[in-house]
Amino acid sequence: MGLAGMVLSAIAAAAGAIMYWAVTYQGHGFRLSTVGLILMIAGAAGFVVSTIVFAVSRREVGTGRHSMSRETTDSEGRSTSVHEERK
Repeated sequence: MGLAGMVLSAIAAAAGAIMYWAVTYQGHGFRLSTVGLILMIAGAAGFVVSTIVFAVSRREVGTGRHSMSRETTDSEGRSTSVHEERK
């Protein structure tokens, strides 16, 4: 989703608007205006969902603090430990 979903939803809504207002053909038991209305509603809903997903994915995650603990042992058996915190 995200930006590509927003574009696809806008295209679906535009195609639905064209089918609803510009096409006058009515088949037997099949109305293009109804299909156009469904496409406009689905496109609008998809655009809203994609916008929400896009906005949430761009938000910073966490507090930005990192911590690291490491302990090493050399060949003679001496050990050292390091603890580091960064903002």
